[in-house]
Amino acid sequence: MARPRTQARGAMVKSRDRATSSLAARHAVLKRIREEGVEHVLFWFTDLEGHLKSFAVTPSEMQEALNDGMGFDGSSITGFNAIEESDMVAIPDPASFQLMPRPIDEHGHAMGAKVARMICDVVTPDGVPYEGDPRFALRRALARMKSMGFDAFNVGPELEYFLFEDDKGTETIDEGGYFAMTVQDAATEVRNDTIAALEAVGIPIEYHHHEVGPSQHEIDMRYADALSMADYTITYRLIVKEVAAWHGYYATFMPKPLFGENGSGMHTHMSLFKGGRNQFFDRRDPHHLSKNAKSFIAGLLVHAREMSAVLAQWVNSYKRLVPGYEAPVYVAWSQRNRSALIRIPLYKPGSEQATRAEIRCPDPACNPYLAFAALLQAGLEGIEKGYELPDSMEGNLYRLTTEQRRERGIIALPESLGEAIDELAGSDVMRLALGEHIFPRYIELKRKEWDEYRVQVTEWEKDKYLAAL
Repeated sequence: MARPRTQARGAMVKSRDRATSSLAARHAVLKRIREEGVEHVLFWFTDLEGHLKSFAVTPSEMQEALNDGMGFDGSSITGFNAIEESDMVAIPDPASFQLMPRPIDEHGHAMGAKVARMICDVVTPDGVPYEGDPRFALRRALARMKSMGFDAFNVGPELEYFLFEDDKGTETIDEGGYFAMTVQDAATEVRNDTIAALEAVGIPIEYHHHEVGPSQHEIDMRYADALSMADYTITYRLIVKEVAAWHGYYATFMPKPLFGENGSGMHTHMSLFKGGRNQFFDRRDPHHLSKNAKSFIAGLLVHAREMSAVLAQWVNSYKRLVPGYEAPVYVAWSQRNRSALIRIPLYKPGSEQATRAEIRCPDPACNPYLAFAALLQAGLEGIEKGYELPDSMEGNLYRLTTEQRRERGIIALPESLGEAIDELAGSDVMRLALGEHIFPRYIELKRKEWDEYRVQVTEWEKDKYLAAL
């Protein structure tokens, strides 16, 4: 049950000085609400697992909501506080104000109420940032980055997803493959409408296409700073689902919904900037990678197994991370090799600003705030501690034998959520990334999920053993 907003009044003195909550920005939001005829504003944040949480505020309450935030019951949010210390306050970020897209009828008229959304930071009643807020975990990682002399952590995630006939099963709507032409790609119109909706809420799109699996699709956002991109990602997932529903389909970001087909990944491109210059680029290096880039990548490799439970957080995630389906399994890096965990896109003269590292194990069902925080903290750890980057692996790692991989020192990602949780639980770097509140609660949540899964008796087991044993 939501707490009355009056409990939050006067509690936000500390947060009013935030740059994102300046008086001018708040006035601009109120002006847009009046001019656009907005009927209510959605306040958004996520729980620990990345599920979107939302409540609506009427225009008449928005001035006080912008000044003081809105109170809510944190004990009802997965991974937040217990009931005896459950009062939380959502502080809307004025820079995140966007009108939400609406479905169009056959006459070209928008249907439904005019709704806007704002992304929130969660604080305690005395105005202190709440340690259990995933957005704060990312802010904390960005603060470490700035203390080390960098200005921006730019990320470009590539989210893949499937379109099915409905949410009751996995009946595909086409049999197209990678870059399928329009005739084989039944969802071109759905993607076009999705792109229009994404761009309408301020998310820039670079390109889109049919992916490898039947009914599998990808719409790529233009890179942005990590906090903006995490906000974009939770918005992207909702809009993809809503537009699919307008067309009578169901969109899912489940990592591996179809047996025998490629799963859905979220390959994530990363770079650090300072003074507008890409700190990953070095013209003199054979790979065009700076010392900072190499140490950052080394940090990702050293801590890859530890952060796997954050980047691939579901039981189903590890059905995708198996050899043979273009998913990365082995902890190595390469400039061309897509079987490696980290790939360095080939350098093109004149594209110094585009030098970046691409990590291929995250999936689109992660919590983007925690995923980007984990990646950044692991990379910064590599820079701070001076990690040395091992030699690149240019051959197909799937073709190497176990002995050959062992000889080259190539380890594998965890094979199950249970194994990934054990790695996470022993990681000081991931404790730093998630924070003292989230770290134990996240492990508890994921252990519970793993325990629920591992005691199930599946149809595969019945088919395999019942008649034979």
